[in-house]
Amino acid sequence: MMSFGRLRRVWQIRRVARRYGLYEFAGRKPTKDPRPRGERLRLALEELGPVFIKFGQALSTRPDIVPADIAEQLALLQDRVPPFSSAEARAIIESELGKSIDDVFVEFDDTPMASASVAQVHAAKLKGEDGGEPFNVVVKVLRPGIDAIMRSDIELLHTLAGLAERFSSDLRRLRPRDVVAEYEKVLLDELDLMREGAACAQLRRNWLGSNLIYHPLVFWDYTRTRVLVMERIYGVSIRELDKLRAMGVDFKVLSERGVEIFFKQTFVHNFFHADMHPGNIFVDVSDPARPSYMAVDFGIVGTLTASDQRYLAENFYAFFNRDYKRVAELHLESEWIPEGTRVEDFEAAIRTICEPIFQRPLRDISFGFFLLRLFQVARRFNYQVQPQLVLLQKTLLQIEGLGRQLNPDLDLWKTAKPIMEEWMRSRLGPVATFERMRAQGPSLAESLPEIAQHALQQLRRGEGFGHSRRELDALRAEIRTGNRRTLLMLAGLGCGGIAAAAWFAARSAPDTTLHVAGYVAAVAAALLVWRALRRV
Repeated sequence: MMSFGRLRRVWQIRRVARRYGLYEFAGRKPTKDPRPRGERLRLALEELGPVFIKFGQALSTRPDIVPADIAEQLALLQDRVPPFSSAEARAIIESELGKSIDDVFVEFDDTPMASASVAQVHAAKLKGEDGGEPFNVVVKVLRPGIDAIMRSDIELLHTLAGLAERFSSDLRRLRPRDVVAEYEKVLLDELDLMREGAACAQLRRNWLGSNLIYHPLVFWDYTRTRVLVMERIYGVSIRELDKLRAMGVDFKVLSERGVEIFFKQTFVHNFFHADMHPGNIFVDVSDPARPSYMAVDFGIVGTLTASDQRYLAENFYAFFNRDYKRVAELHLESEWIPEGTRVEDFEAAIRTICEPIFQRPLRDISFGFFLLRLFQVARRFNYQVQPQLVLLQKTLLQIEGLGRQLNPDLDLWKTAKPIMEEWMRSRLGPVATFERMRAQGPSLAESLPEIAQHALQQLRRGEGFGHSRRELDALRAEIRTGNRRTLLMLAGLGCGGIAAAAWFAARSAPDTTLHVAGYVAAVAAALLVWRALRRV
């Protein structure tokens, strides 16, 4: 049974929905309100508060779920709330650290530098060790009671999503319960400042010594779930373009470095800052001819699997080669599209969205826009867009938008191509194949007998006959594939052994025949291993 507070909140949501004509989204009669539906939804979410604002911001990055006119309005949502009192901030800090403010800081500014729905930030000076020089830091403090508020409203969102799926076939297709569950994880992660500190530390380690971007130092002795203390950085906000221009900053270099940072994060580090809007980016202008970036706010980060990276790299290559069939095949191979989808239908849909893009000069083509249109096509085919790719697409659009604002002639493909080519060489080339063989060979060889034994046991017990022909065919295919890969890998290892033996023999007694035999064996080994592992 709902508590009185929960019932009151539900009534408030209902009242706001009625005022802005939101029942239209549930298939009811359209409202008489002349304002566009996206604008009405945005205004309603702003009135409902922080959780709904953040939910709307998250939806604005989901073109596979939200129509373009609504996404554009949701992107305008602003997370701005009045700051809470410095007395409350001090109390939280002292409670978390178990020390008074004066024991930790030489100075603490009671006026916050920034305030949002989840936390606010104060400037301070941290006492130096053994009486040394103090450190200029920023102290991020979670808003009092925000945990309970967030969890309560998320529960309501789950309830509303369930009702939407139950009573609206149109909304059911959008899987609202799955969307809320995904959003819940992102939002609750923001309530743990230890997690944000760890993300900052990871990014700092990845880029340590780089001249492209700087990440602040986290002071772990003074960081807790509700308090984060990190180095204060001093740079010029990327929003202040006139100031940067007056300081002689080379915008061309700055724009190219932004693209390089994004693609290195994606294809080299596999860990990316996923909230790169202008408010979180600063510029180090100590050398205007070679400016670098400085980043803050690490509450949202993303990672990609090896298959995600391959999906992106091959999609971008196929896209620029106008190989739409390959783009369609990549989506079917990923198994994110429902079974039974005809590759020809998906290829035709992709061609329809891509051909107009290529009417522009190559330097004007947007990677992010390509992914955006791809996800929009996904809505027609019930394509299960992966959350990490949505985060990446949002980040890519932010980087591209910023880059072209700095330099309208920015050619993203020119900057990105060498990085992706290096990634493909390192992951899909012969050296990488050999390393995968060495790492996976023993486990593949060991698993084959288990697969066969398991299949035979099922058949003896009659379990196999209870399965569909399709499942049995898949099992047989798995056994055949395992046999084939194991034999190929053993042959590859054998050829590799011959190559090694020939090489050592040739070193002790130089002989052209031995050299040739060694090269032939090495090539044979590489080909056999590549055949065995190319689908692993």
